[in-house]
Amino acid sequence: MSYDNTCKYLAEQDPRAFVRWIFNIDSDEVELLKTELLSEPVQADSIIFLRVGNSIKHLEFQTLPYSYPPIPTRMLDYKARLVRQYNCEVKQAVIFLKATTSELVFQNRYKDSDTIHRYQVIRLWEEDPAILMADPGLLPLATLARSDNSNSLLAQVAQEFGKIESTARRNESSACISILAGLRFEKQLINQLFKEEVMRESVIYQDILQKGRQIGRAEGRVEGREEGLAEGRAESYLEVIYRLSVRRFGVWTEWFDDRLKKLSISELEDLVEALLDFSTVDDLAAWLQQHESGDMPVAP
Repeated sequence: MSYDNTCKYLAEQDPRAFVRWIFNIDSDEVELLKTELLSEPVQADSIIFLRVGNSIKHLEFQTLPYSYPPIPTRMLDYKARLVRQYNCEVKQAVIFLKATTSELVFQNRYKDSDTIHRYQVIRLWEEDPAILMADPGLLPLATLARSDNSNSLLAQVAQEFGKIESTARRNESSACISILAGLRFEKQLINQLFKEEVMRESVIYQDILQKGRQIGRAEGRVEGREEGLAEGRAESYLEVIYRLSVRRFGVWTEWFDDRLKKLSISELEDLVEALLDFSTVDDLAAWLQQHESGDMPVAP
């Protein structure tokens, strides 16, 4: 499932809740700006622009801490483009969803010899869950918040979810909770607390499936609506792994390609995370050997 786009959906449905939480502003004048309003195309699907009075709030949701171009560069680019088009104050925040010790999630600025640009960073796993659970619009995010007992946290979210009276809102909230909780919890536990059939009736769930079909058709690989989405995700992870490895180690061999193609999507995602802790190309080779039988090559 698309975790970043689920968060974008939540922000679009209740932008006031996100402005209160992130920027500590309680305003009735919160307007959603379409990314198409920018004079140049925006590539990221997980961003949202909000106008609050005479200022713009730019939110960017990230499941993983790396991207190309890097997040600091992107934030500088968006800031310059927004100021140029709207000529007003712009405040930015990057919200990281999945817990990691990567140093990238602690970067809150772009810096070169002449320019320093700062933006806010929120690591969701450090956030107080009580604040998120107090607002129905933010409730799904609470599944990823700070907790000493994650199972107890999910049960608390389920309890708050049970207080939602609107059937339509319950369906959408159930879908968003189930999707985001997948970053942290086993599917069996999630399904015990949130009915999967209710989730499948929701708009956000159907929208994600539709995007999966579109990706598959565009790449000529659709054999089923979820297969196209899975293949698209796999290619994205493979590209990130290749870019990071070449940038950090300066080498690549066909042996790596052969092993990577045999990994599942979950293994590819784990490798992307593990790459941040590797010191040498031998670490990468050792990891691949552990996850795929075969002779490990001499250090490339």
